[in-house]
This record gives sequence, C-alpha cells and structure tokens, in this order.
Amino acid sequence: MQDLKVIDEDDKSRKLIIGLILDGIGMATSAITIFGDVADVIWAPIAAFIMTRMYKGRVGKVASILTFIEEILPFTDIVPSFTLTWIYTYYFQKRNKED
Repeated sequence: MQDLKVIDEDDKSRKLIIGLILDGIGMATSAITIFGDVADVIWAPIAAFIMTRMYKGRVGKVASILTFIEEILPFTDIVPSFTLTWIYTYYFQKRNKED
C-alpha cells in the first residue's frame, strides 16, 4: 500500500511540473506579437489533446474544451489552465470525494 501512495505522489508532482511547463508555452505565444495569433491556432488543439491525456474522464474532457477555448481566444493566454486543472483534480475533487 505504501508503494502505491509513492507512485500517486510521483504522478501528482510530475503532472504539476508538466502543467507549469505547458502553461508557460501557452503564455509564451502571447509574447510574440505578430506570430502569437498563428501560434495560438497551432497550440490550442495541441494543448487540448495533451489535457485529455493528462486527465482522464469528465475532468479531462471538460478541461480540454476550456483549454482549447482559452488558447484560441485573444488575450486569455495568461490563464494557467493546466495548473488550474491540477489544483481542481488534487484539491477540490479529492475534498468532494472525502465528504
């Protein structure tokens, strides 16, 4: 049982680090003035696909749709969708299961 908890903690940490990197990539596209809009069109479906792979089930599906919308709309690149999904998954969703 202890080994399973270590694996869960490793997965939790890995998803946070990957999410922070992916949020950084999404935010970096807005830093490039002319190329940023084109980069968003390319990045939005990629980010949505990655989100469905990182988070399974309903959370992954909803988060991928929201991530796609957030990345494709102008001036919303500052929203850290991967990090927010991680927070929801490991804090809010867990808290609801414990109740």
